[in-house]
Amino acid sequence: MNTHLHTALSLAGSGVPVLPLRVGKLPFGNCPACAANACGGRPHMKTPGPCMCPLPCHGWAAATTDPTVLSSAPWTAAWQRAGAVAYHPGGAGVTVVDLDDADAIAWARETLPSTRTVATTRGEHWIYVGTMRSMNGVRAGVDIKSLMSYARWRGPGTGILADLPDTVRALAEKKSTVVRSARQAVTVPAPAGGEKCRHRSPAYLERGIVMAEQRITDATSGVHATVYRTFLAVLSAHGRCGCLAEAHIARLFAAAQAKGESPRHCTAAWSNALTALGM
Repeated sequence: MNTHLHTALSLAGSGVPVLPLRVGKLPFGNCPACAANACGGRPHMKTPGPCMCPLPCHGWAAATTDPTVLSSAPWTAAWQRAGAVAYHPGGAGVTVVDLDDADAIAWARETLPSTRTVATTRGEHWIYVGTMRSMNGVRAGVDIKSLMSYARWRGPGTGILADLPDTVRALAEKKSTVVRSARQAVTVPAPAGGEKCRHRSPAYLERGIVMAEQRITDATSGVHATVYRTFLAVLSAHGRCGCLAEAHIARLFAAAQAKGESPRHCTAAWSNALTALGM
């Protein structure tokens, strides 16, 4: 049996929802049946589960504890190509505080209660019992992975699981306040449009914005380039018909600023994307 599948089945048997990751720590992309988000963007809904197709797609929402699904033909093909196993922390009832460097670890040791710890390539995962919203960049080198997110499985770790502290919840709330302020500060006007709208419904635009926000949020390197490419994609799809509103742009800017981009860099990336598309 494939090593990754063996690990996945073991975790699933203990109630941990799992999914395969490609080499590079990213989930497998949408299957052909779900191309262009035709299924409605299952991972951005609040309840997990596979879409109508049989393949492992849509990131965290594909995570499952069903051994029959994990061992089915489409999934076993994915496990053969997988580079790692991931799990849905929220689905397992836990929250992962992802510490990316030595400074973040030092902060956690001074601030957070001791709990189960798992070593990572660059830092540590501190795992707590309890769930909350996931959020990247709550402080320098610290991400929170719980609901609607996935984390790479790196082993059981050491230490006794502690309850999720209010300190971690407060970090996410503080970050949300900053993001809301950033959204209110955006003054970049939306393109005026003029072409006939080809969107199937307002939900199509909303799904596009949600996917763009997620693409920026999930960036682990090359954030500048990711932000620019995402802005370019959004403008290419939605910038010429007039449906793209300033509120949508504010959400994209907020996602970028949550990853550390300055308002100036956001404005420059947006302007460059407009220029590249001749808008």
